[in-house]
Formats: sequence, C-alpha cells, structure tokens
Amino acid sequence: MNSIEATIRNTKTKGEVNSLRANGSVPAIIYGGSEKNQKISLSKKIIKILLEKENFLSNIIKINVDGKSENVLPRDIAYDVVTDEPTHIDFLRIIKGAKIILEIPVKFVNHDKSPGLKRGGVLNIVRRRIELKCPTENIPNELVVDLENKDIGESFKISSIKLPEGVTPTIIGRDFVVATLAAPTIIKEPEKPAEEAVEGAEGVEGEAKEAEGTEGQTKAAEGDKKEGDKKEGDKKEGEKKSEKKEDKKPAAGKK
Repeated sequence: MNSIEATIRNTKTKGEVNSLRANGSVPAIIYGGSEKNQKISLSKKIIKILLEKENFLSNIIKINVDGKSENVLPRDIAYDVVTDEPTHIDFLRIIKGAKIILEIPVKFVNHDKSPGLKRGGVLNIVRRRIELKCPTENIPNELVVDLENKDIGESFKISSIKLPEGVTPTIIGRDFVVATLAAPTIIKEPEKPAEEAVEGAEGVEGEAKEAEGTEGQTKAAEGDKKEGDKKEGDKKEGEKKSEKKEDKKPAAGKK
C-alpha cells in the first residue's frame, strides 16, 4: 500500500486553487463515510509517479493528514486539457465491511511457457479490465491469467481466474471470455536439429557435385562427337580432291 503526505487546504476561490497548482500541488478531496468531506492538497510530483501505475484507480492509498492516517481509494481524476497534468483528485474513504465496484486490470504471465504462442499463436485479449464488486478490505491489485502449457484453440474465461474471497464480477449469469489463444495465419514449423541440418547440407552439396560431373561428361562427349565429325569431314574432302586429280590425268597412249 502506498503512503503519501497531504496538507489540509482552506481554499475558497478559484484563484486560490490556481495558485496552489502553480506552486506544484494538486488539490483533492476525501469523501464518504460518516465523517465530513476533507479538502487536501498533494505533491504533484508524487501524484504523477503514482499515475504511471496502471492500477492507480484500483489501489488503496494511505493518506497522512495532519497526523491522522486514512485509507482511501482514488475514484476520479481531472486533467488539464492542454498540459494533460492532474488538476484535481477525488478520494473515497474505505469503510470496513462495505463493498465497492472497481475495474481491475488483467495481467497475462508465462508467455514463454505457452506452446501455442511458441508455434506462432496469437493472444486475443477481449477484456483488459474486469469490473468487480469487492469488499473494501480485500481489493485485488490485478487479475492473473497463467499461459503456461496453454495451446492454440484454448480460451480463458472468468471462471478460470482465481478471485479473492468475497470478490465477484458484476456480470452474472454467464461465464464470459477474457481472452483466447487463436491460430496464426501461418503455423511455424519446428526447427530441425543441428545434425539433420548438416546432413541436409551435405546431401545438397553431393547432388551439386554429381550434377557437375554429369555435366562434364556430357560436354566431353559432345566434344568427342564434334572432333569425330570434323575428322570424317576432312577425310571426305580429301577423297573428293583425289578423285578430281585422277579425272584430269590424260588417257594412256594419247598425245
């Protein structure tokens, strides 16, 4: 539980409130229960740090005012439209035995232990916050959904989330879905072991070398064929020239 210091403020005009803000404070009010409303101011620096937490509006805060401590719950925050800085906060007194309605954030854990997500599955979050009715002394900071051993096709319903004692969802009569683990567009194939990958690479290299050998043999055969054709052509050309020479010789006995 966070604990912060507050100061009682007696501002009555808008100018006094603006002056308070200019000096680095945030005006606030504590209401609820049998006691009167109490006007207070808080350090803007501390409030901005608390606002960075996702569950600020569902976390009980202990406020120390003039030596007295009160447990309160932030209920409403006003922001400046230009600077987006907090300008006013309403705090509700926590009364033991009472119940309040809050929106509690949902947290998903063990993403790395989900076989569905490892295969490329997609976590579709239907509800990032769930409205619950809680006893003031037992308000959960967050609702946890465990993804360990969860595979594609599984859904996470409110019944699968463990709620603190006395805490109930405001939606009753149906087991509503909080998230689903859907199939991916393309399912990732499991990675091959290193040995298989090496063997595969050697097989491809062997096939490449065999293909090179076959190609070499083919080229050699083509070369031999061309050489043979050339020799045969030269032989025929020689025979033709020889025949022509014989035709030109004079016949025997003639002058």
